[in-house]
Amino acid sequence: MPNKIIITIDGWSSCGKSTLAKQLATALGYVYIDSGAMYRAITLYFLRNHIDWTDPKSVKQALADIQISFHFNPKSQQTEIFLNDENVEYVIRDLVIAEKVSDVAAIREVRSYAVAQQQVMGARKGIVMDGRDIGTTVFPDAELKIFMTADSAVRVERRFRELFAKNPNINIEEVKANLEMRDYIDSHREVSPLRKADGAIEIDNTNLTMPEQLEKAMKLVKKII
Repeated sequence: MPNKIIITIDGWSSCGKSTLAKQLATALGYVYIDSGAMYRAITLYFLRNHIDWTDPKSVKQALADIQISFHFNPKSQQTEIFLNDENVEYVIRDLVIAEKVSDVAAIREVRSYAVAQQQVMGARKGIVMDGRDIGTTVFPDAELKIFMTADSAVRVERRFRELFAKNPNINIEEVKANLEMRDYIDSHREVSPLRKADGAIEIDNTNLTMPEQLEKAMKLVKKII
């Protein structure tokens, strides 16, 4: 498709960012980059290697040993994340990672590392990237910026269903507490806090089906391309 653009999708946890980003990437033949997965992979590395992320020197040394890449899996028909050549797509979805990722993502050195990687990935355009600061920090000049929202109770229910499928022992109160904690950290951190980017178009998908949210977003894309 001619006139390839960069599409950024920011918003709160469990409000459908990744789902919409994957839908758009598939519909447009674009590359999907899950920025949240990058921070989760870094968190996984820190936990596995007992990195003290309160110590900038330890963080800097650890980041030098981290290589992150995305590869399309023809079996799952999904783009999956690799940490130092290991497929960690499913490992990083654990609640243990979810409980720590906002703390790790708030670290200045970690964000600088991730943003630099993301900007390289987007240099050729034709990408859809979702996260917390993609439209504000990573690609402030993106041709299309979307900000996703959804009712908090709906978000909790979505995250609970996602996690329960992998861990039947989890309860909805744990999920609610984790989501509230992440919202607070994401919106109050010193470096690149979550906020609606200038020029971003808001999509509230509380009551939208997946086909309906894709239709809304595709209309926005077609106005630009």
